[in-house]
Amino acid sequence: MRVTGTYVGGPTALIEIGGLRLLTDPTFDPAGSSYETTVYTLRKTIGPALAADALEQIDAVILSHDHHFDNLDRAGRAMLSRARRVFVPPAGAERLGAGAFGLSPWQGIDLGSTNGTRLRVTATPARHGPPGGDRGPVTGFLITDVSDARGPAVYVSGDTVWYEGVEEIARRADIRVVFAFMGAARVREVGPAHLTLTGAEGVLLARVMPQALIVPLHYEGWAHFSEGRPEIERAFAEAGLRERLRWLAPGEPTMLA
Repeated sequence: MRVTGTYVGGPTALIEIGGLRLLTDPTFDPAGSSYETTVYTLRKTIGPALAADALEQIDAVILSHDHHFDNLDRAGRAMLSRARRVFVPPAGAERLGAGAFGLSPWQGIDLGSTNGTRLRVTATPARHGPPGGDRGPVTGFLITDVSDARGPAVYVSGDTVWYEGVEEIARRADIRVVFAFMGAARVREVGPAHLTLTGAEGVLLARVMPQALIVPLHYEGWAHFSEGRPEIERAFAEAGLRERLRWLAPGEPTMLA
């Protein structure tokens, strides 16, 4: 599969495969936005590299979850209606209503393009925090060619930590590109544990998916990240895996496979 990625910011990237355009967790609000809940306040520190209107047709939004503002902010929610389809966990589909398709782990759905390409989008396990402190329900996504289901795959982790469910994904697919939601997110009001992949966990991901490029997402742009690019690069360098990282320049399409 020919894969191109364009980094918008935070968890948001445009993934183009075989003429189909998939958008990960949409966040398009400006820097300085804040989001109050009854427990905590999230603060956005970096705005999007591209406006939602600049993205043209979106064949599918692959949304790891709808209930946290750093994965679906106000402007991101407003643009969902422009996508042909929105894939999200079943609980999110109930909240979002018409146009949203709920996918449980290992449930897939096919997408077709005008040039004949058919991709299968399959929901994958994810755990948004430590055992007993999961901030879910959350999903990741596996993207494969319908005509070659066991061929090269793209994996979008969504908000997850390293756990046995991620290892299962590695056993099931020949993954060549990983969009890894990192940043080791920590929200003091809900506890000290990290809620997304750390740099060290990204190394574990790279080791169980040895053919894959690791493309970090969701490591900057919000005040609650405890790790950024320097910490991620250091973890991969210490593991001898620096060449496996691929950083996307904001707003610039990058060929990945």
